[in-house]
Amino acid sequence: MSQDSSRPPGPPPGGGTGSQPSGGDMPLWGDQWSGAGPAAGGMGPPPSGSSGWAAGGVTFAGVLLLVNGGLNILQGISAIAKDDVYARVNDYVYRINLTGWGWILLILGAVAVVTGWGILKDAGWARVTGIVLASLSMLFQFMFLPYAPIWSVVLLAIDVFVIWALATYRPAAPPR
Repeated sequence: MSQDSSRPPGPPPGGGTGSQPSGGDMPLWGDQWSGAGPAAGGMGPPPSGSSGWAAGGVTFAGVLLLVNGGLNILQGISAIAKDDVYARVNDYVYRINLTGWGWILLILGAVAVVTGWGILKDAGWARVTGIVLASLSMLFQFMFLPYAPIWSVVLLAIDVFVIWALATYRPAAPPR
């Protein structure tokens, strides 16, 4: 039984790694690390910042900022109106007067609503402002953990997504 010497050896039966062709050639089964296309058996290049996922993520981030801002406004109003809405926490490092906390949430919420609207209108300033607001929101939600732990953790996760979506999106350059 003779083997054709013009063909490099493929992977052994059973799916093992086997020997690869020498001389810098791509393996017959594709190279998932070099970005070879799916036709060659690789995973392909990573999605670009102007892909459908990134564009959809930015739209979703804009909507999340709008909704999050509206909820922050309502949360701030309730903290300003009544100090006993949230549980009192005595031994917490970041002890904040709830009325002051309400004003912080109210102002942050109003700016988030305007920024979310700007993101949906595709304003360049809104993406940078959205990243800054989501970062501030993460900080404030961490400080608010003992007052509303589950809500704070959910908003922390939303803020991480908003930062990712706004940071990875690269709009298409306008035609010249």
